[in-house]
Amino acid sequence: MLLRRTTVIRRSIALAIGFAIVAGCSSTTAPSAPAGTAPATLQDAIQHVVVIYQENWSFDALYGSFPGANNLSRASATIPQFDKLSGAAITSLPQPLNYAGNPDPDFPAGLPAQPYDAMTYIQPSTLTGDLVHRFYQEQGQIDRGRMDGFVTWSDNPGLVFSYFDGSQLPEGMLAKQYTLADNFYHSAFGGSFLNHQWLICACTPTFPSAPASAVATVASNGLLALGSNGAIVHDGYVTPDGYVVNTAYTVNTPHPASAAPASLVPQQTNPTIGDRLSGAGVSWKWYSGGWNNALAGNPDPLFQFHHQPFAYYQNYADGTAAKAAHLQDETNFLADVKSGALPAVSFIKPLGNDNEHPGYSSLLAGQQHVASLVAAIQNSSAWPSTAIIITYDENGGRWDHMPPPGPFDRWGPGSRVPAVIVSPWARHGFVDHTQYETDSILAFIEKRWGLQPLGTRDAHANPLTNAFTFSQTKK
Repeated sequence: MLLRRTTVIRRSIALAIGFAIVAGCSSTTAPSAPAGTAPATLQDAIQHVVVIYQENWSFDALYGSFPGANNLSRASATIPQFDKLSGAAITSLPQPLNYAGNPDPDFPAGLPAQPYDAMTYIQPSTLTGDLVHRFYQEQGQIDRGRMDGFVTWSDNPGLVFSYFDGSQLPEGMLAKQYTLADNFYHSAFGGSFLNHQWLICACTPTFPSAPASAVATVASNGLLALGSNGAIVHDGYVTPDGYVVNTAYTVNTPHPASAAPASLVPQQTNPTIGDRLSGAGVSWKWYSGGWNNALAGNPDPLFQFHHQPFAYYQNYADGTAAKAAHLQDETNFLADVKSGALPAVSFIKPLGNDNEHPGYSSLLAGQQHVASLVAAIQNSSAWPSTAIIITYDENGGRWDHMPPPGPFDRWGPGSRVPAVIVSPWARHGFVDHTQYETDSILAFIEKRWGLQPLGTRDAHANPLTNAFTFSQTKK
């Protein structure tokens, strides 16, 4: 009885916080476009695209109870999970680990291997443990769409099935007002590094001269080689044929002062969405929390060097005018919004404490930060012509009941993640079931400004337009 009462109290506190934050940032009624007849085209309606790129949550882990979505109510009553070596069924979960890597006393051991509400034990403001989210491991977890390897390929298996009711948190409140995409997948298998690359170039970087210690040992099945005890033989950040797929740092600044020069990824030359925009005379910026301090050699402890994808490219190398013009601190975003100087395309990468990444950021703090960014835009002159896309780089090692859509290529797509579209022209109170992926963001930008696709994936991705109502009368 005491546990149940405590759970109810925690839920009430969390719900109250979520409502209070949203109420403090924007009205509960979605702001509309100016009265009259809406523009008939995407080009007329949208003059600004703002992408807010958060961290590490699967769709079910946040919106598994969202009304009208493909949610946990459609998941199987039993969730089979199997040992990666023996093939034996896994029916219960070990005790989750906390942010320090120790057993988390807030959670019990022995929960069934199926989704469970984390708010039974903690609040969204609690700092939790992290889970592995790497290139080869996620492929083992997805297991070609069977979704049965999440427990056995995780380093924190007790958390893979945990979820929060994100519909009651700040971003979830925005999703209720505007559009939630429930069929959106991160484009590349694995973690933040590779998915940030796919967000800007629809490509995987190369490192042909990588040190041997950086190269993963891969088995004939394309997954990491395992010892007889199921342990990974060697997990690196470069594939045997020279592609960079896990966390690695650029030769440009900023990168960790401790990084060995031979380990740094050389200049990349593939075209990026920044190149396409600049070539068409379209203004754009990548705004990053903590960027100025990192450039000055005094990075915040939670500044993530591998979350800065444009810094890896020769066109934005140290000393170039393009780097200074396009790669800027998040504080510049707020100044640009306030002064009416918002570029046509903005990417926002919050600092670690604001990006929702388990292990070093709380879910609630990151959502509050996103809500504040949205409110700043809504209260600016840019709002009537802006489309805001809030999404996550990857699933962070958490399970989702929907397998990624096939056919798979070598790089992905990975698991399903949330995406919220906020705009006067977004459908209000709408769940968009259209199949999307991270590169749908590129496709949307390319469609709006008539740009050449960067690769085959963004060329074929649905461009998010089903989330909007450009041909309707807005009042």
